[in-house]
Amino acid sequence: MPYASRDFDTKKQLIEAVAAGKKISVYQPFMGEVPMNGQTSVEGPHYPRPHRWYARVTMQDGYIVKVK
Repeated sequence: MPYASRDFDTKKQLIEAVAAGKKISVYQPFMGEVPMNGQTSVEGPHYPRPHRWYARVTMQDGYIVKVK
């Protein structure tokens, strides 16, 4: 599953960063591609730490614009 470009400890931190207008992209380590526009899912924190949160995000021009 893809990750947000910044390593957020919580989903709340991701939501706050997007709401503040930060440019957060998404990447898929090792394989696969992420859509530039549309929806995808992300998880965090980054490996090797255990994943503690998951979110559905809306992408626009390669950046997260909405977190569900």
